[in-house]
Amino acid sequence: MSEAVDSKKRHRKHYGGQRNKRQKVSRELEVGMQGILITCNMNERKCTSEAYNLLNEYAEKLYGPEKFADGQDSGSEQDANEEEDDAEAALKKEVTQMRESTAKGQRRFQAMESGANNVVFIRTQNLEPDHLVHHILQELHATKKKKSRVILRMLPVCGTCKAFPEDMEKYLSSFLEPFFKAPTQATYQIAFKARNSSHNKRDDVIKTLAALVGKLNPKNKVDLTNPELTIIVEVIKSVCCVSVVKDYILFRKFNLQEVAKNDGAPSQEPKTTPAASSDKPPQADQEQPEQPEKKIGECAEAAEPQTEASGNGSAEQSRTNTTPAKGVE
Repeated sequence: MSEAVDSKKRHRKHYGGQRNKRQKVSRELEVGMQGILITCNMNERKCTSEAYNLLNEYAEKLYGPEKFADGQDSGSEQDANEEEDDAEAALKKEVTQMRESTAKGQRRFQAMESGANNVVFIRTQNLEPDHLVHHILQELHATKKKKSRVILRMLPVCGTCKAFPEDMEKYLSSFLEPFFKAPTQATYQIAFKARNSSHNKRDDVIKTLAALVGKLNPKNKVDLTNPELTIIVEVIKSVCCVSVVKDYILFRKFNLQEVAKNDGAPSQEPKTTPAASSDKPPQADQEQPEQPEKKIGECAEAAEPQTEASGNGSAEQSRTNTTPAKGVE
């Protein structure tokens, strides 16, 4: 009897371990997802909580409150009242319950494991992540209010594919058509970064992307100072995240901390510097700092004989004793 009980306990532990593994796999960044990549500094839990609050706040303004779960609950109550007697009704009820359980997991925003440290991926559904992120940054740029402490950058992910050169070239050739295919044209730049991946090199990816954009329309030109569009390519392990955004430089590379800073803050610095304006000319020239170094050396040499002469008595004798010391040298 004891052996049978032990075998049951072992089987239960074994099945429980499999369930935990399946949950972890289902919450990872995969090909075919849309969402937002969020970077932070050494605190991913606070980052996810801040991201949920910030995204839900602005999503309700743009798309209204999330009503998906409420509508299903009302429908399930009606089905339960109408379909209690028949066997077919029982089967339908089970199907609806299965659909409700899956729908509850598919929320508007859901945090996923990105596969990189200090990076959080939040999957989005039934909305455009680039439009939402642009709206958030636009309001922060206008109001200059900080609404996050841990979040650094928010990068929308409008498409994903496998992070291999052939797969990326096939996917991007169709993904970039609405933005760069003739007759449309625009100036652009490419922002590429790879994390925990060695399949692609930065120079190779940029060259292939520039070639694709040139094939779509030869009038598309590269502009690194003030481009109209920015192609963001983020590679994490074996997944490539892509998006095309506007105002990338205006919004400080989509950095929430930098966007919220006041533009007038640097202008206040010159108000305190007029007193030090006389010190600026030697600092501006790069060759002039050598002169103060020589002066410091002379002062040090002059200070040494003063200390030796100070033992004799008065300060006047020390001055007289220092002058012949230079003549002797």
